[in-house]
Amino acid sequence: MHLVFAFGLLALVLLVSRGWDDPESPRVVPYSHFLDALDAERISEAWISEGAVEWTERPDPDAPRYRSVRVPGSDEVEIVDRLHGMGASITGEWTEEGWGILLLWLLPLGLLVVFWIWFIRRMAGGGQAEALRFGSSKAKIVDDRAPGVSFDDVAGVDEAVTELREVADFLKNREKYTKVGARIPKGVLLVGPTGTGKTLLARATAGEAGVPFFVISGAEFVEMFVGVGAARVRDLFRQAREKAPCIVFIDEIDGLGKVRAGAGSPVSNEEREQTLNQLLVELDGFDATVGVIIMAATNRPDLLDPALQRPGRFDRQVIVDRPDLKGREAILAIHAKRVQLEPDVDLRVVAARTPGFAGAQLANVVNEAALLAVRSNRGSVSMKDLDEAIDRVMAGLERSSRALIPREKEIVSYHEMGHALVSMLLPNTDPVHKVSIVPRGATTLGSTVQTPLEDRYLLTESELRDRLTVLLGGRAAEQLIYGETSTGAADDLRRATELARRMVTQFGMAEGIGPVALDDDRGSIYGGWAPESRRYSEDTTRTVDREVRAAVEAANTRALDLLEANEPLLRDLASDLQESEVMEGVDLARRIAVQSFP
Repeated sequence: MHLVFAFGLLALVLLVSRGWDDPESPRVVPYSHFLDALDAERISEAWISEGAVEWTERPDPDAPRYRSVRVPGSDEVEIVDRLHGMGASITGEWTEEGWGILLLWLLPLGLLVVFWIWFIRRMAGGGQAEALRFGSSKAKIVDDRAPGVSFDDVAGVDEAVTELREVADFLKNREKYTKVGARIPKGVLLVGPTGTGKTLLARATAGEAGVPFFVISGAEFVEMFVGVGAARVRDLFRQAREKAPCIVFIDEIDGLGKVRAGAGSPVSNEEREQTLNQLLVELDGFDATVGVIIMAATNRPDLLDPALQRPGRFDRQVIVDRPDLKGREAILAIHAKRVQLEPDVDLRVVAARTPGFAGAQLANVVNEAALLAVRSNRGSVSMKDLDEAIDRVMAGLERSSRALIPREKEIVSYHEMGHALVSMLLPNTDPVHKVSIVPRGATTLGSTVQTPLEDRYLLTESELRDRLTVLLGGRAAEQLIYGETSTGAADDLRRATELARRMVTQFGMAEGIGPVALDDDRGSIYGGWAPESRRYSEDTTRTVDREVRAAVEAANTRALDLLEANEPLLRDLASDLQESEVMEGVDLARRIAVQSFP
């Protein structure tokens, strides 16, 4: 780099030195000016070169020096004779024009050559230039020996940990397995929703085994240059063999391993498919006994090419699902070690309030609670902080600046209390934890939070119909009190319609359809979306629409009847909610019990 600067400085000096050497540079004028001075015999001194002439004029001794480019073909002998005849001093000059032009052309070219040589030497590494190393793997080694994470740092996915302990044990004690001829799976595919800890599990496996850990994203293999992805796959496996035993982790492998296009498909990504083909070849080609384990993660297993999942490649699939109640409590305990909790904090209650939360969301809850404690100038996290943190994660930030006008506040109070009251009047619903009319996020004007007593994996038809009725309780309350509904029920209608459609098309809970599954929802198990391919007639479609509408209308009528029978209680509770803005579930249950049993 210093050489480049030196040449640049030299070029600058050469280009401007001619002008700086002579502060009284000649004044450039047309050649006709020289001929006029020659005819008038006022030239006192002349300097003649091959392509130009310079002169001074008399009688003024301080007259400037003039310069003019000679016209090609002019008679040089005649000019010299005439100058000599008038007594002018004549001097011949060696021309520098050719050298100057040559310098202007050669200097930039020389600088370019010098820069290119410097660039090649600077980028050279391992015997080849970096500029030519597009095919080198972009995998990062987290640590040479241990990433510093073990299974003690993982909670809520006990089944996945059990499966991966065997992989870690193989990497530590390969002889024990090879002695009896056992073959450890070449590849382990971690499947689960986002935020459930798939990457953490891979790092923990490497940390437990104490081996190097290569990590790379599936999207980093594919480039715009043909053949680069396949070269990177080869280079990655070469590095892995050199570091064996080790773990290679490919995150978001669906970016690389999507189903390949068919022969007649108009949509194809040739470079991605070549990269996938090379990955399949490498998985087939290397010996599992050398101690290289390939791990990958995805939340869209339905997109993966079947060739990736056959035995001999990714032999083992480990499901990393959202944690249950016990798992959420264990995850919260791990993250709570880093914060100061008040003695009255009950993590089991927090876990019960967060059904469906993944590990990343639970970590965010603990962090948000710690930030709220600091914002309040307290040195420890209280149960109130955790409660507020859950609301922030679920519904967004509290919008205290969004003040509802009295009319809107009243409507929202009746709407949310309609949800809560219907929920508490029906037998198959979760307990109401809190009712709030504090705006949150971009669109939420109020919320009714229900806390399940336990994790549920099966729901009966009566339980689903009760849930459908609760969803329409807010809209029914608006109908009862105002005789019309508002736009605030839009999300409730969407969720109710979706639930009713699943009851009809997937669960066989409609008399007009019968026990038939019409739609396939497997593509969205892990948070993805699969295009719906309808496999039934137009007549069946009309029947489905009719059954869905009937289920929603029945639930709306049922909610309206419940609220109409308890209209005085609804008005009293909504009025109190409008004043307090937040009502706890225990207080609400006490009010309803007193009203029901005077």
